[in-house]
Amino acid sequence: MENIKTMDRITFDYVIVGAGAAGSILANRLSEDGKHSVCLLEAGGKDWHPFLHIPAGFIKVLFNPSYTWQFSSEPTDWTNGRRVPLPQGRTLGGSTSINGLVYNRGQRQDFEEWAASGNEGWSYAEVLPYFKRNERRLGAADPTFRSADGVVPVSDIAWKHPICEQFIAGAQGLGMPLNPDYNGETQAGVGYYQRTIRGRWRMSTARTYLAPARKRHNLSILTTARATKVLFDGKQAVGVRYVRGAGSGEQEVSARREVIICSGAINTPKLLQLSGVGPADFLRSMGVQVVHDLPGVGENLTDHYSVRLVASARNIVTMNELARAPRLWGQIANWLFDRPNILSLSPSLVHWFWSSRSGQSRPDLQGVFSPASYREGYVGMLDTFPGMTCGVWQHRPYSKGSVRIVSRNFRDLPHVQPNYLADERDRATLVGGMKIARRLLETPELSQYVNTETLPGKHVQRDDELLDFARRFGVSSYHVNGTAKMGLAGERLAVVDSELRVHGLRNLRIVDASVMPQMPSANTCAATMMIAEKASDMILGRAPLTPETKFIDMGLASGKPFLEVAPDAA
Repeated sequence: MENIKTMDRITFDYVIVGAGAAGSILANRLSEDGKHSVCLLEAGGKDWHPFLHIPAGFIKVLFNPSYTWQFSSEPTDWTNGRRVPLPQGRTLGGSTSINGLVYNRGQRQDFEEWAASGNEGWSYAEVLPYFKRNERRLGAADPTFRSADGVVPVSDIAWKHPICEQFIAGAQGLGMPLNPDYNGETQAGVGYYQRTIRGRWRMSTARTYLAPARKRHNLSILTTARATKVLFDGKQAVGVRYVRGAGSGEQEVSARREVIICSGAINTPKLLQLSGVGPADFLRSMGVQVVHDLPGVGENLTDHYSVRLVASARNIVTMNELARAPRLWGQIANWLFDRPNILSLSPSLVHWFWSSRSGQSRPDLQGVFSPASYREGYVGMLDTFPGMTCGVWQHRPYSKGSVRIVSRNFRDLPHVQPNYLADERDRATLVGGMKIARRLLETPELSQYVNTETLPGKHVQRDDELLDFARRFGVSSYHVNGTAKMGLAGERLAVVDSELRVHGLRNLRIVDASVMPQMPSANTCAATMMIAEKASDMILGRAPLTPETKFIDMGLASGKPFLEVAPDAA
């Protein structure tokens, strides 16, 4: 409920900043026993627009400033001087209300590395029960890894386009095993994506966690409430200053126990820096009074930089035509009557997880395939011709970036520099992935539907030509993370400890994708929800869920050959 009116200050046990993937979960979990008062601040509005709930509506809201923060990267030579769009959710549910709906946890080794770097309690065995507590699997799955008893529905694709079936068959012919559950025993292979969709509807954290909790007397949800500063008494966080609407004055809310920042990997470091927490010399250069010198705030940024190869199609109708009148009217009718339709699909239908080169123990590439294509490879406007897309990105990029405020004005967007492709290893991996994507579009099984490659085009063959195409047409996968990383006290860039408490400060935690010490081999939403579920037990002082150890190593399926890529054509 929303019950705070204009007042000097009101006090809650917990103040949560951001109602996204993590904040919505925490608001539910911290208020569910009725013993603690919780205030949830969300800068965006309510999630009332139908496009926030119809899966295909993402294409209408992703770049709409009414529902998203319109961040972008700073230009570099490796993006051909372009600013790469980095939209983030700005409504109840955050990016779970506007994302591509893919549910992808990552690989076992991702979390083993988190724990090995000193983050006690974050091994795969220890996070698996929290993945399960979050998930309500709607399809068949191995209970060793999956759960049908959680909160967020995770479903299989009901409508399988013939092009997708032939793409999967072609990938198998090239050596990729069919993998119906990449969130299970092993990630490697090819198959259909799992999505946070139930029936016709997107299942955001606003819908699955906030909606059941909204009427609780001890939970107050404030929309259009933009946090401007965390308030401190010495080194102790005591509240949050915020504004509601462009013309309103600043208001404050106090936290009796903790302030918990869940604003995402761009807005979280921005808010910390505006509040005087971050690299001291930089803060002073911005005219910000230093509360606590913490060099890692805003550093360690990573993101998935993706490239899409496009082919025009023949002998079949693709989603490009189905999304336009008159065929669109039939699809809308199918959606209304809950029959298979394109409005209930996620943008990416088929996955392939593989390696850019042989000799590796686990995939370093994530690929996508859809019987649709976007103009010049960007998400936003479908091509006018029948088309298909095979995209790829590197799982764990070496290139690191940063987020920095540009002034003391909270309304100014921060400087975001992911440094895409700055590391030579990232460039080599992505080019290897592009070669695999091209081979997947050239299989005999798919040939009956492929007319010609339109992007980058057959004239682009050499490694340097493929890399130049990636520079000019690569885009973000919207998986920014790591800007308030978890690590040991004294570690140069560590911002929070293994219980997500900010080093050197009291009563302040961060719970979102910012805290990821290394990037998971996945879309970041599932791991962010897991982090929030685990954090709720930490905050309430509950014993962690019992680790689960009945599993097999999540690596490449044994005995399966790699899909070798062709050498440089130069």
